[in-house]
Amino acid sequence: MRVLLWYWGRRGAGAQIALAMAGALARRHDSSVCLSISRQCELIDGFRSLRLPRQEIDTYRSVAGFACGLSRVPLLTARLVRLARDWRADAVVSVMTHTWTPLVAPGLARAGIAFVPVVHDARPHLGDSGFLWNWRLRRELRAARAAFTLSSHVEAGLHLSYPSLPLLRLPLGAFVPSVERVPHQADEFRFLFFGRLRAYKGLDLLRDAFCLLIARRPEARLLVVGEGDASALAPGLEGMRGVVLSTRWVAETDIGDIMAGADAMVIPYREASQSGVISAAFVAGLPVVATPVGAITEQVMTGIDALIAAAITPEALADAMEQMMDPATHRALSIGAARSGRTLGDWDLHAAKLIEGLRRLGLDHGAA
Repeated sequence: MRVLLWYWGRRGAGAQIALAMAGALARRHDSSVCLSISRQCELIDGFRSLRLPRQEIDTYRSVAGFACGLSRVPLLTARLVRLARDWRADAVVSVMTHTWTPLVAPGLARAGIAFVPVVHDARPHLGDSGFLWNWRLRRELRAARAAFTLSSHVEAGLHLSYPSLPLLRLPLGAFVPSVERVPHQADEFRFLFFGRLRAYKGLDLLRDAFCLLIARRPEARLLVVGEGDASALAPGLEGMRGVVLSTRWVAETDIGDIMAGADAMVIPYREASQSGVISAAFVAGLPVVATPVGAITEQVMTGIDALIAAAITPEALADAMEQMMDPATHRALSIGAARSGRTLGDWDLHAAKLIEGLRRLGLDHGAA
């Protein structure tokens, strides 16, 4: 099976997925992998170290660069098509959408090349532009031979809108650099909220829950780390007792260090598909407290590696966080989280699932 992995984004989970999946595919005896990636990607050195056939594309670093770069999209489409043909790719797999993906994907379909995207969400999140979001997804899926999803929740949503499109499943794997965990301290319990600050992620819900929690458990601590406007999403969070706020983008190489200093991850989302942060938490050995939304209940085993709040309310979330602070509960859930993380961090397993799915579509022309 000859797979061309395509990701033109600069940073974030897409780069991690592409790098980890490329390495795993390269280790298989029954597959070959080629890359089309952005030269501006944060992890470009990691891609280069794999020494795989590789096309590097200059994308952009700013809004002005995006606007200027639009004129190059037809040429870049032709370059991607030529790479797929010259390399004799059985499929072009887009691990995560990029702003240019809906402009380029139809060119792959017109050239008769199998385009198979990994679709992370079936509908826009709270705060997303529905018009542009739906236009982007429609353009990509009309060009797709099939699509991978990461949860049954997203699969069901896609099936409603695209009933004839073959859908395949992949695990939502994660990669977190291996670091030494900072031991839990008896005099404090450190909750971590990590990731881009977006309206649907319920930062205001977490603010209100933590206010209730720290009144009962003054040893509770909350570290909020992510890029975004916390003051707009959760006014009053900054300066609250026990809260440390760090609104910044975190480089991929620093994620492990941040997770190493926490005792549990908190996911207070108001709505969601699945969460890559949960997978990353388990790989880092962190148990999770989460709200009962979207596919999050599929991702965790409550009582084994996580606790799910009884409702999407500050009171229910505070109760679940307090339960996590119980030493015996935290110890048992940490063991379960580490066990779950070993599976989620097994990219050889994820690569096997990807190859199996592509073969089910009959795309392995080399095996004919």
